[in-house]
Amino acid sequence: MSKPSDASSPVAVPRRARVIAAWCLYDWASNAWPTVVSSFVFAAYVTREVAPNAEVGTAWWGTATAIAGIVVALLSPLLGAIADRAGRRKPWVGVFTAMTVLVSALLWTIAPEADLLVRAGVLIALGTATFEMSQVFYNAMLRDIAPAGKLGRVSGWAWALGYAGGLACLTSCLVLLVFPEPPLFGLDAGDSEPVRASALVVSAWFAVFSVPFFLLVPDRPASGLSLRAAARAGLAQLVTSLRRIWPDHREIAHYLIARMIYTDGLNTLFTFGGVYAAGTFGMGFRDILIFGIVLNVAAGLGALAFAWVDDWIGPKRTIQISLIGLLGFGVAALTVQSVTALYIAGCGLGLFIGPAQSASRSMMARMAPAHLQTEMFGLYALSGKATAFIGPALVGWITLWAGSQRAGMLTILAFFVVGFALLWRVPAPRGEAA
Repeated sequence: MSKPSDASSPVAVPRRARVIAAWCLYDWASNAWPTVVSSFVFAAYVTREVAPNAEVGTAWWGTATAIAGIVVALLSPLLGAIADRAGRRKPWVGVFTAMTVLVSALLWTIAPEADLLVRAGVLIALGTATFEMSQVFYNAMLRDIAPAGKLGRVSGWAWALGYAGGLACLTSCLVLLVFPEPPLFGLDAGDSEPVRASALVVSAWFAVFSVPFFLLVPDRPASGLSLRAAARAGLAQLVTSLRRIWPDHREIAHYLIARMIYTDGLNTLFTFGGVYAAGTFGMGFRDILIFGIVLNVAAGLGALAFAWVDDWIGPKRTIQISLIGLLGFGVAALTVQSVTALYIAGCGLGLFIGPAQSASRSMMARMAPAHLQTEMFGLYALSGKATAFIGPALVGWITLWAGSQRAGMLTILAFFVVGFALLWRVPAPRGEAA
């Protein structure tokens, strides 16, 4: 393994409380994209209004997000390695943030016309990829920002604030744009302008609330390498890391495999949660939005509540507790018969979704060598995307074969079981609570 450059030395963090607040606020800013665009308002708009029918729209949306996942899986480890050689990370966050903000604004141009479906797919794929890439470099800064012994708390606070920011942006879009009849601000409902304007809100939200991050959060010093030299060094480092990850970083390899499995379950749960609520319980569009909001509130509260638990008992045990909770409430969600009971089970699921995600990030920060943080978070992003198609495919195939959504959704629980079993073999990070 090559020696770490000077850029790998820990960054000095003056006025740490203010820096932590600014770093966490980036989660508040960035989560507007996955909440409003990827999960709720714009996803439903493209599949229902732009596409000629829901089936074609779903196929295009799935294809666009799959392409974005492939791009992230291929590029994130390489760009992470280059960033580690170059030293600074904020410029990378800035470039991908600006691209996501621009793409979000361009979504305004997607009128309810089938001819614009290809443009919509291209923009969604590009925006999703740039959003995910921004997270690679942002996450890699956690270990420099958080005080010793408080990685879990800072990660949990940021994750909870991210859920809150996404929901605040979503609520603003619904209250000010989607729900009012007649629409406010002179928007034309016949041309779907209220829904399209939600993308403009996301663009402004992301741009404005990310400003404190760029102004207040310190970065590692530049290594002095040119971009070409950093690219060559980063590529060489990545090749070496991939060749040596099993003998030199076997614990990290085991962890990334375990995370890949249980993250597939989490992603599939988010993808099909609304579909399950609509198909099995007959929920309408507004009911699904309310259910999604409740689920996200619970996830944010769970991430906040378990933030100190992460630092107390360690991220590994926090993830294990979360997976057990997801299994228990997952069984409940698949066996209940009433909408009220589904809401209760959904809240239980949400309480453990947030900690599973937050503790996964803090565990990666603890396990990765200091001079390879961004590269390892690139591999971390890869582990979240490499097999992301398996979960949705299994749910779809088994639902079709069994003629039951409940049977199809049952496969999600298998991902949690296998992920838990694989995580059992991963040693707790050094210095973690016994």
